[in-house]
Amino acid sequence: MRRLPVWLAPALLTLAVTLTGLGSAQLWRDELATWSAATRSPGDLARLAGTIDAATGPYYLLMHCWTRVFGDSTIALRVPAVLAMTVAAGLLAVLGARLVDRRAGLFAGLLFAVLPGTSRYGQEARPYALATMLAVLATLLLVTALRRPSWARWAGYAVAVAALGLIHLIALTLLAAHALVVLVTWWRGPAAAGIASPAAGTMPVHDNAPVHHAIPTHDSAPVHDSAPTGRPGGRDRRIWRWVIALVPAALVVAPLLLRARAQRSEQLSWVDPARLDDLSALPGGVAQSSVVGGLLVGVAALGAARLGRRALLLVSAMLLPVLLLFAVGTVVPLWVPRYLVFVVPFACLLAGAALAAVAAPAAVVVVVLAALLGLPDQAALRRTHEWPRSAPVDYAGAARVIADGQRPGDAVVYSPRHSWLFLDLGIEYHLGDPPRDVLVTEDEVRRGDLWAAECPQPAQCLAGTPRVWLVVSGRHAEPLAAVPGAKGDALRTDFTVTQVWQRPGLTVALLTSRPDR
Repeated sequence: MRRLPVWLAPALLTLAVTLTGLGSAQLWRDELATWSAATRSPGDLARLAGTIDAATGPYYLLMHCWTRVFGDSTIALRVPAVLAMTVAAGLLAVLGARLVDRRAGLFAGLLFAVLPGTSRYGQEARPYALATMLAVLATLLLVTALRRPSWARWAGYAVAVAALGLIHLIALTLLAAHALVVLVTWWRGPAAAGIASPAAGTMPVHDNAPVHHAIPTHDSAPVHDSAPTGRPGGRDRRIWRWVIALVPAALVVAPLLLRARAQRSEQLSWVDPARLDDLSALPGGVAQSSVVGGLLVGVAALGAARLGRRALLLVSAMLLPVLLLFAVGTVVPLWVPRYLVFVVPFACLLAGAALAAVAAPAAVVVVVLAALLGLPDQAALRRTHEWPRSAPVDYAGAARVIADGQRPGDAVVYSPRHSWLFLDLGIEYHLGDPPRDVLVTEDEVRRGDLWAAECPQPAQCLAGTPRVWLVVSGRHAEPLAAVPGAKGDALRTDFTVTQVWQRPGLTVALLTSRPDR
């Protein structure tokens, strides 16, 4: 009887886990930015990329096409991430079967499926799940091209790398690991680089000579690797083909990288320089659970010890992006743990190699243990995507307050306006037809930005407005006192507070104009 494909169980489990409670947590601030961008025209998206968010521009364009077909509901916005994580789990299992054995790939994929981080980023309308999928795909295509070189395989690798850079620029740090493996393969051969098939033959062949290898009929079938002469002056040309494969990716990604670099100060103004304790917190950050992250690192270390030199690709793919981003992050504020989610599959594959060395029931126990330890975090991330999770922001609750009491002629005012909380986007998303944003002089779409421009003389813009819905971040017993500057002065002078509603992370107040105004 033919065995099931090694990718099937991990993919199905990942799909089931990430679909569970997909719409439970409301869109958080970053996802609201995705919604705002995805619902703009391509021309408006180009303007946005030119002002503040070039790095995420290709993802926004992809989501624009998606929402045109499937709509902009919470579930619709998150389904691409679900599908990406599902494919990533399947590809991870295939990569494990190619590099180690079928059992290692299977357990790696199952472990990946139950991680809270897989659910967190598989249920988020942001590019991290896509980057994870493309990182695994590019690595799998690299192994394939190094083992059985052909221009078609290198072209596939080039496309995957270009897509990876377009979706997530920082994920290109994975190329440091690829470069190391290519160099070792060129110098010492696939076995020394850890990419030789477990059943590979030992006869050296070269990528410009006929290659006679068994065509695999299933995941664990033998694949006869080509190997270099072991001399830098030999006939092996794989290193040059790898360099050539990077050229189109560089041409595609370079303009995006230059533009994003110019926008870094505004886009990442909230990021602090990296510190040593950030490294120790990283496993919990990317796994979305400190205890599960610690378990993953421990089992991955056992897997690396078991594989020895065969762990070169996986260890470097896991560590080099982290070390590079940390080194740069100590000088340029770039260190954000979620930017490194794409290294998690490689840690899972190392862990899978360790689990493959023990009896299947014991390996299953470890996977189940990881799932059970992660249950509290799995439940928490389905309540809110905000961090800390003890401080959610209830945009939907605030919108319901306004919807229940809204009258014709009402206006709405937000404080603060220029904030990463995106108060206006959150209310607009959930309310659909909000009151007139009375202080706006130019909306975010026309500005090519994520924030609208407000009236420089608020008192004049508020004149004649009978009622104002004031939405303020945080919990305030006196919401008018929390509004600074000329906007606060105008509201305090011309309006009185009629009623106040407290919602998690937000305060909504109904203001009515003073009788003498």
